[in-house]
Amino acid sequence: MSAPLYNATILRLASSIPHHARLGEPHATAERRSPVCGSRVTIDVQLDGSGRVAAIGQEVRACALGQASASLMGEHAVGRTPEELAAARDALAAFLAGEAAHPGDWPGLEIFAPARPHAARHASIRLAFEAVAEAAAAARAALVARPA
Repeated sequence: MSAPLYNATILRLASSIPHHARLGEPHATAERRSPVCGSRVTIDVQLDGSGRVAAIGQEVRACALGQASASLMGEHAVGRTPEELAAARDALAAFLAGEAAHPGDWPGLEIFAPARPHAARHASIRLAFEAVAEAAAAARAALVARPA
């Protein structure tokens, strides 16, 4: 018997998204949208002097799976490097696609195992991780390019 796609953990996470307000002065912003379902996530980031995420803001307009993913991303993004965020994005994508047996080191992503057979749901689950990785990389590039 397979686990339900929507369960109490997914619904709890969907209703408790951290950093659920846009930042006033982000170093970079990225928006990702799923053409399949219309879910949309906008992520703002600020980096600290060592290039790690110091602050994050997010606006999430997504289904419960996308909201739960944004919640897990938001719980653990602060303190991460752009490379760590890109690795989490890639591990999640590989896990959902069935190319990896485990979703990587990011806490909690195994809750999406029941969604693996539902390819139409994958884009919404990936949105927050794609957007935060893109925003963090853009923030680093902007800070490096800025004259001292």
